[in-house]
Amino acid sequence: MALNAAVFIDKDGTLIDDVPYNVDPAKVRLRDGAGEALARLQRHGYHLILVTNQPGVAFGLFEPDALEAVWAAIAALLSPYGVVFDAIYHCPHHPQGTDDRFAGRCECRKPEPGLLLQAAQDHRLDLRRSWLIGDILDDIEAGRRAGCRTVLLAVGSETEWRHGPMREPDLVASSLAEAVDGILEWTPAEVLDSIAAEPESGFTVWQTDEPG
Repeated sequence: MALNAAVFIDKDGTLIDDVPYNVDPAKVRLRDGAGEALARLQRHGYHLILVTNQPGVAFGLFEPDALEAVWAAIAALLSPYGVVFDAIYHCPHHPQGTDDRFAGRCECRKPEPGLLLQAAQDHRLDLRRSWLIGDILDDIEAGRRAGCRTVLLAVGSETEWRHGPMREPDLVASSLAEAVDGILEWTPAEVLDSIAAEPESGFTVWQTDEPG
């Protein structure tokens, strides 16, 4: 059975406006052009996977199930565009967390590639044909370490600019629309045709319960 291709999308600052530690669905806003951009990827057959660090869980600011309202709000905002994420993967850990259940280092907090590797296993993804779009270099490193191509969304989110071989994106874009243009222009037509012919997968939400 052929492996699927995916585009991994970071959440805060990439898909939606960055409101720190937010679990209020009323504050969830798509970034400009996000619905149309993701719809284009979906029409070309890419699986769409949301991958996000949620350290507010580790800091005791909210329980993991509080994120369900956020996922529902995102789904509602994307529904008019016909966009449905194949899966959502989030990391609830942080090395300085105050909740012992989620404190400590792990393999899923970006720039670690664990979220992407788990998604690849669950959804039979070919990471070499997959992409990650994120707004900071930790996202880029996670994508590169997983074996994906990457797009940095240059919207002012990155402040540290710690460079290295795994932190250099394949493309830089100023919007999700431009990021999708770059992905589709980069990918040969015959590859897009093969991606579009692949079967759809079921929707899943995933998190790890323990660090490591």
